Formats: sequence, structure tokens, C-alpha cells
Amino acid sequence: MFSFCADPATLDRLPWFACYLTTGVHMSFYVAFAKVVVLLLITAPVALAFGFLGAMAARAHFLPVSLLGKTYITIVRGVPDIAFFLFFVIALDQGVEWLRHKVLCSDWDQPVRQGSDFVVCAQAKLPLNSAAQWVHETYGFALAIITFSIVFGAFAANVIFGAMRAVPHTQLETGAAYGMSRHQIFRRILIPQMWVYALPGLSNLWMVLIKATPLLFLLGIEDIVYWARELGGTKSGRFTSYPHGDWRMWYFLVLLVFYLCFTRVSEILLERIMQRLTRGQATAGGEAQRKAGLL
Repeated sequence: MFSFCADPATLDRLPWFACYLTTGVHMSFYVAFAKVVVLLLITAPVALAFGFLGAMAARAHFLPVSLLGKTYITIVRGVPDIAFFLFFVIALDQGVEWLRHKVLCSDWDQPVRQGSDFVVCAQAKLPLNSAAQWVHETYGFALAIITFSIVFGAFAANVIFGAMRAVPHTQLETGAAYGMSRHQIFRRILIPQMWVYALPGLSNLWMVLIKATPLLFLLGIEDIVYWARELGGTKSGRFTSYPHGDWRMWYFLVLLVFYLCFTRVSEILLERIMQRLTRGQATAGGEAQRKAGLL
């Protein structure tokens, strides 16, 4: 980064750290923080959409749809996150490649399963072996987003399903008495009221999602946990010009501070959202605001 970094062995302590902290691999470490934030910002709304659809399916009057929604919630919630992450990524990747193999390589005369190996033609690989490195990284990151969204969507579906059932039935009956259709009752009464009951559970789920981002490391993505281990270790071949002792404790301390700060900011924002939603509502939060003279 700096012109005086040509020979690290001749540098004093402060210039040495300036050069060490601005190497290319450290830049990858800093970019990894952005990966975590992007993962959260994309996964949260997608998981919420999965959750809403799952809850709607679970409360459907058509039995097959209801069973489908309840099965999705039960299966995903019942499987340990790590097992589901490792299984689903492999299954989805191989499933897509198998479909491409059937379409693009119809003249292939060898079995796809050869012992413990999964073998498809070169054209069916996704991404292609000749693709740029960023394509491989983007593909892996996209698989991670889908997996996170499905897992946390099941938990969100359970929260939203319970929140919908928590809305007082008398309010729905009142809407029907005023001549509102089922669609109007759902859109104007059930959904606005439901978020008040769902937000505490969804807030907790958001915190769990933040803490689950290190699972990217298990999916082979170079996230902040990966770089903290690599940069803090003493035997990494990437840093022969900047030898140091075992600094993993300090790198993981940086991760600790990052997650604590991110969590605290999330708590503040979620509290403001909760205050906004409970304003004027017949809930404990709304009653507290009325007593405090905020309405």
C-alpha cells in the first residue's frame, strides 16, 4: 500500500503495522465484513418472505397446502442448522448440475454416480471450470443466501403463524360484521395487528441470524472467521514477509467487538420499530405509551 513497505524487515514497529494492516489479504479481511452485512441485508427480507408464505400455507383451509406449510416449518426447525447447511448446499448444487447434465449432455453414456463421486459433463458444471474466480465466489455466496433464507424462513414462519393466531378473533368478526370481505379483513386488520405480536419473535430471530453468520466459514466462503484464523495464525504461508506470533485472540476480539456493536445497533433500531408499531394499539406497549403521554 505504501512506498516504504518494500522491505518489511527494515521497518520500525509503527510503519511495520501500517504496512501489515494494508496488505492485500487484510483488504480481503475488511471486505469480508461487508460480505456479512450484505448477507444479512439480503437474507433478512428473503427469509421473511419465506416465513410469510410458509405461515400463509400453514393456515390455509386447503389441506394439502396446509400440510405443505406445516411440513416445511417442522422439518427445517427440527434439523440442526449445521447439518441442514452442509446437506442443502451440496444437494442443491448437485441437483442443479444434474438437471443441466440431462439437458446439455443427453449423449452421456456413463452413470452420474460413480461410487462416492458425483460426475457430470464439463458443460453441466455450475459455474463452469473456466469461469472467473468472482463467478465461483458469487455462486457460493448465492447458495449461502438461499440456505440461510430457507432455514430462518422456517423459524419466521412459525413466529408469523403464531402471531396471526394471537390477533383477537373478535376484531376479525367485527370486520366481517361491517361487511368487509375476507381479503379486506386479512389486509386491513390481520396483517397490521399481526406485526405487533410477531416483532418480538422476529427481533430475536434477527439476533440469531447475526450470530449464525460464522456458518459461512463451514460453507467454504472466506468470511471474517476464515480470515481471522488465517491472519492470526503463525504458520500461514500468505504472510512470510510479516512473520508474527499467534495473534488469533486479537483477531477474534475484533470479531467480538464487531458483533456486539452490530447487535447493539440492531436492538436500538428494533426498539424504535416496536414503538412505532405499538402506537395506538391495544397492547401492553401501546398502553405504556398512553400512560407516558406519548400519544
